[in-house]
Amino acid sequence: MSPTATPALQFPAEGAIPGNKGIWAGILSEMTEFALLFGVYFIARAHFPQEFRDGPLRLSLFAGTFNTVLMISGSYFVANAVLAIRQNRQQASIRWLLLVLIAACGYLVTKFFEFRWNVSQGVTGGTGIFFAVYYYLTFTHIVHVVWGITGLLWVIVRTHTGAYSPQNHEGMEAFASYWHATDLVWLIIFPLLYLLR
Repeated sequence: MSPTATPALQFPAEGAIPGNKGIWAGILSEMTEFALLFGVYFIARAHFPQEFRDGPLRLSLFAGTFNTVLMISGSYFVANAVLAIRQNRQQASIRWLLLVLIAACGYLVTKFFEFRWNVSQGVTGGTGIFFAVYYYLTFTHIVHVVWGITGLLWVIVRTHTGAYSPQNHEGMEAFASYWHATDLVWLIIFPLLYLLR
């Protein structure tokens, strides 16, 4: 093979799920938790329609949009990390994973400044039912992002030590599946809290 040739892709066996059963049990738990929280959102919205129409106008659409870009970017980066390890390109995979870490930390930093701005505008969990739901949903999502960062750091270390190969990278796929699920949840939270009037 020439130095510039791209290594052949190693695909999982047909019918195999990415990651492992354990991570999918965790993802199912995450989705169940957020399904209940979304249920609370819609019940509260049905009882307090005006507060849910006015609430998004007091939030930072810029912060919400920027975090959406960061979450989507993180999913793109992690997909490329998995692709790189399937091609046996360990260093490229690590670079993609570091970009995921930057996006994830950027999400947390943006949330920090968004919350500071909210408080300076008098927007707290006690401001009204919409904001109580807003903080509960976003803080719960932050917890899942922090769990994702913890898993990501483990995957970066494992990739650096050569634990993953084109034939065996279940751990990285498990993390990628979790990150995509966390991204999907944010893509539901964003329009509900920032856009829907």
